Amino acid sequence: MLALGAAAHFFYEWSGNNFFVGMFSPVNESVWEHMKLAFFPMLLFSFAANLFLKKDYPGAASSALCGALLSTALIPVIFYTYSGVLGYNSLLPDILTFVFSVLTGVLTFFCLCKSGAAETFFPALFTSAAVLAVLFFIFTFFPPEICLFQEACA
Repeated sequence: MLALGAAAHFFYEWSGNNFFVGMFSPVNESVWEHMKLAFFPMLLFSFAANLFLKKDYPGAASSALCGALLSTALIPVIFYTYSGVLGYNSLLPDILTFVFSVLTGVLTFFCLCKSGAAETFFPALFTSAAVLAVLFFIFTFFPPEICLFQEACA
C-alpha cells in the first residue's frame, strides 16, 4: 500500500492529466488530493481482504475499511498539526505523515481483523467510505475554496 500510494502521486501526470485517473490520484498538491494516496490503495486492500480473508476472518472488510478511513483522516490531522507548530511544511515530514498514516491503518486492520470487533459496524464503515469516495470525485474537480483543497496552504 505504501508503494502503490507513493506511485499514485505521479499517476495523473503520467497519464497526461487523464480525467479518470485524476479521480483516484492527486491532481494537485493540496492536502485533500494527498489524502487519496492513503484512501484508494487502502480501499483496494479492503476489497481484497473481503475476497480472500472473509472465510477465516468475517470482519476483514470492516477492519480494512476502518483502517482506510483512519489512515485517510490522519493525513490532514498530522499535516496541519506539524505545520502549525513549525509554521511551515516540508517534504520529509509530509512523507513521514503518509507512511505513519498508512502503517497505522494497516495495524488497525490487523488488530481489528483478529478480534472481529469492527464487523458490527460494516454498514456505517461502508457508507462512510462510499461517501468519502464520492466526495473525492466531486471535490477533485470542484474544490471548495478552503485551505484543505488549495495548494500551498498550511
